[in-house]
Amino acid sequence: MNFLAHLYLSGDNVEIRMGNFMGDFVKGRSLGRYPDTIQKGIYLHRAIDFYTDTHPATFEVRQLFRQGYRKYAGVVVDVFFDHFLARYWGTFSPYPLRGFTRKFYYQLVLRYRELPKAVRTLLPLLIQSDRLYYYHKIEGVENTLQIMSRVTSLPDETKFAIETLNYHYSYIRDQFLIFFPDLIEFVKHDYNVIPSGWQEDLVQSGTIKLKENKEEDSE
Repeated sequence: MNFLAHLYLSGDNVEIRMGNFMGDFVKGRSLGRYPDTIQKGIYLHRAIDFYTDTHPATFEVRQLFRQGYRKYAGVVVDVFFDHFLARYWGTFSPYPLRGFTRKFYYQLVLRYRELPKAVRTLLPLLIQSDRLYYYHKIEGVENTLQIMSRVTSLPDETKFAIETLNYHYSYIRDQFLIFFPDLIEFVKHDYNVIPSGWQEDLVQSGTIKLKENKEEDSE
């Protein structure tokens, strides 16, 4: 999963949220520099990634993007799954998405000096573009893929990715809706973390009632 899902799955503990957000940027011995709760967030991040990579639903979606992305297909799926989480945010949380993302930005700014150097570099760009909020738009994930293709090893195949997403939109959404409740249960069971705002009655009798994000983009 990408940034938004990792944050949602961290619950309301600030340090678990910090650790989960910076999980990709902490390697080897540097893990021991951080308090136990932040370390729990880092381990949670890694567990979420492993669970995502091995879930049958994500495997099926990755095949759609193999042609353009090969071994990086999972990265694209992570971004698109964040899109569906953002678009149907009200299905999984009663809190407004904009308020959720802004609270996170504020929390990390307060702990800025504790973040790894790479995260300190990333954070201002993330806040400036408000990337986490704009995941709910196709244009938002398109912009994310374009940025990633410039600053990481992700292939520059954004046009292919967006065309594939649009063509298979309902199928990819349905696979996400199969996968994400399973991931929530995994996080709750194995890490005793309840995702932020999660309520059991949001999913009734195995049927998910979709609620789209209706927030205005401008204030």
